[in-house]
Amino acid sequence: MIRSELVQKIADENPHLYQRDVERIVSTVFDEIIDAMASGNRVELRGFGAFSVKRRDARTGRNPRTGESVAVDEKHVPFFKTGKLLRDRLNGG
Repeated sequence: MIRSELVQKIADENPHLYQRDVERIVSTVFDEIIDAMASGNRVELRGFGAFSVKRRDARTGRNPRTGESVAVDEKHVPFFKTGKLLRDRLNGG
């Protein structure tokens, strides 16, 4: 599902809301999750999962074409851990 499909589904299920308001709500939710993660905070949506940021140390990598050593800087990557309810539903529970 892409963002526009999510907006359309929410709008269809809530006919009392204008589509532009639903778009604003969805954008606000995503922006708040992004802002919290950018600040290093964890975002937990009960039953769905938790978003967090993991730190990857700097390391020496290899260029796959030449085999030459390359310095890879430290970086932060998003991480998602599924909640129990989501895991159970995916596994037929």
